[in-house]
Amino acid sequence: MWSKTVGPVVQNAIRTGSIRTYIKGEPNEPVVKTDIPGPKTKQLQNELNSIQLSGAVQLFADYNKSLGNYLVDVDSNVILDTFTQISSIPIGYNHPELLKVFTDQDNLKALVNRPALGVFPGDYWPGKLRNVLLSVSPNLPNVTTMMCGSCSNENAYKALFLTYRRKQRGENVDFTELETQSCMVNQPPGAPDLSLMSFHGAFHGRTFAALATTHSKPIHKLDVPSFDWPVASFPKYKYPLEENVRENDAEDKRCLAIVEDLIETYKKKGKPVAGIVIEPIQSEGGDNEASPFFFQQLQKIAQKNGAGYLIDEVQTGCGATGKFWAHEHFNLETTPDIVTFSKKMLTGGFFHTVDMRPSQPYRIFNTWMGDPGKIALLEAVLKVIKQDKLLDNVNKVGDKLKKGLLGLEKEFPQLLSATRGRGTFLATNVATPKLRDDIIAQMKKKGVLMGGCGDNALRLRPSLIFQERHADIFLDRFRSVLKEN
Repeated sequence: MWSKTVGPVVQNAIRTGSIRTYIKGEPNEPVVKTDIPGPKTKQLQNELNSIQLSGAVQLFADYNKSLGNYLVDVDSNVILDTFTQISSIPIGYNHPELLKVFTDQDNLKALVNRPALGVFPGDYWPGKLRNVLLSVSPNLPNVTTMMCGSCSNENAYKALFLTYRRKQRGENVDFTELETQSCMVNQPPGAPDLSLMSFHGAFHGRTFAALATTHSKPIHKLDVPSFDWPVASFPKYKYPLEENVRENDAEDKRCLAIVEDLIETYKKKGKPVAGIVIEPIQSEGGDNEASPFFFQQLQKIAQKNGAGYLIDEVQTGCGATGKFWAHEHFNLETTPDIVTFSKKMLTGGFFHTVDMRPSQPYRIFNTWMGDPGKIALLEAVLKVIKQDKLLDNVNKVGDKLKKGLLGLEKEFPQLLSATRGRGTFLATNVATPKLRDDIIAQMKKKGVLMGGCGDNALRLRPSLIFQERHADIFLDRFRSVLKEN
């Protein structure tokens, strides 16, 4: 079994350096001084709520005091963070390498004089794209930068449509007068009746087209007009996977058949599918995973039907699954046409084939086209990942966490089931939605921040510097909460 807490021996080992810590001065364990949310958080929430809706706020943080894997709130509670701003903090809070970034005057000036990158980039910009973003490209030669995950997907969808129409029209055929006129009143042929395929349980963002491909929670979509686009079934597996191979293989084939049927149906409806959009692991929808076979066959279906293949790595990218990109686990025959990213990558954007590149300027464009300040931060993050071998750490710690969760699943079979995931990108199901929410609240009382997803899943999204001793703390406190239920 794991240790009962980080005791004096371990504390001394951390101080003397015999146990490595990635960030000097990181707390040894959680310290809870008040209820969470505490009185200062409640006061600030009331103040914020008078300005904007603040019902989603869980706590107010003190980011000056937060360090490493620990988030400190305004009530001085020191909380082990396994959720990291919804999977968005790559190397912990206040990492010293990140704090150095803007002491560099060139980086500071790029931040302060934020350019409209599509028209007035700095002389450093081509080099930054090549040396930072393309250095971790999933074998795709082009990258288009954006600000966030939603706008990354939104603009990548445009690339799917533009490429599909260019091929329909002919590579060197110009727009007709009818096309240029009809698009201005949202009518075909200039505004063609095309569709994108997405999956039940998917989450791709809250902007308009991204929302049309999002199907995880009704609250995201209610009252917002949308498109008649096909929604296919994402595999629902039985666990443990190794004991349900035949059933899960059949589930893959069932879902793939639905994909092919929907493509044919929408072609007959006059709404051909221009692209298939999918997450390597459905995150908001419940940490639903599918097999390499499923993703391989899906790519073949897309290719057969002339549709683009977009893999949304906004939440799974930048190492959390033990590989830099989660789709690397799938051994695809060729790279996807588009891979979108954000969150742990700090900036947003999408890698893409040359084929997905627009033929004319301004077709995929906005004022900022990303932020060079974020690229400077990402450059430091990638340096730390490499020098500290953080993907090795993710695989080692992920193995410990998963084995620990599986052990708890056996100890509390009435409470937990279907432990799954890769690296530290892990989840387990709880018996009921209410119990899941109660466990999250009880873990906060013990100084550990977790996240939920889907109907009844608990998910882990720690930083890449989450170590085995942090896993021990989490598993011990999680076990004590389960015993109380």
